Amino acid sequence: MNISKRLAGKRIATLAADGFEQAEFKTPVAALADAGAVVEVVSLRRGRIRGMHMHQPGDLVRVDKAIDEARAEDYDGLLVPGGYISPDSLRQSAQVRAFVRQFDTVGKPIALLSQAPLILVSAGLAPRRILTSWPGIRDDVVNAGATWLNQDVVRDAHVLSCRGAQDLTAFVQALVPFFAGEPASNVNAAEAQSDPAQDKPLEQPNQSLRWLAAPSFGTMLSLALLGVGVVAAQRVRNKQAVADAPADDASARARD
Repeated sequence: MNISKRLAGKRIATLAADGFEQAEFKTPVAALADAGAVVEVVSLRRGRIRGMHMHQPGDLVRVDKAIDEARAEDYDGLLVPGGYISPDSLRQSAQVRAFVRQFDTVGKPIALLSQAPLILVSAGLAPRRILTSWPGIRDDVVNAGATWLNQDVVRDAHVLSCRGAQDLTAFVQALVPFFAGEPASNVNAAEAQSDPAQDKPLEQPNQSLRWLAAPSFGTMLSLALLGVGVVAAQRVRNKQAVADAPADDASARARD
């Protein structure tokens, strides 16, 4: 078989809801499709869902199946992108939690990015796992009974986790072999201890919010010019009204 089509014949479910991190969806999905897999989007409802670039709206993606139509037995693996909104919405769905448990019960591969391990937490699947995730949910993962490693990608049996969009290159390199069923190249020690929490948050979210909070110079200039134009137009209308007033008075006197 062509090595570039190692996933030919595989069907992968991508579980996402509104607010998924767009890079964590598009990049892995493209890699899976290039490897020959058929990828279907499963969500809370049919229609389209909106991606995000950190805190800014991204593209719309069409949903292939609603969660009440999807069956884990129809797929060979599960991919769950992260994001600040999507995993939190998904974890609140009993059907989503059951769907993920079905993959876990039979040992089908589950790939999770950034905040997606929160779904494992809510599904009761975190205890004794070795995971990585977005550093901001490190305490949630540890308090749920998992070991958290501050690494770009961590594989624990049939669960592959990624720290975030900044680590997509390493994640994609591991993703196709993982779904192809290749054994892990390195095994995390079962007695591993969780890495400590970070001393300060990553810069990415804060930078995004700073750009959103401060309008650009061009925007401010455009608004200023618009204001000047409105004032000038109003002055012209006022002058015209003054110029027309005597003529109107003379016409009125002539009629009298």
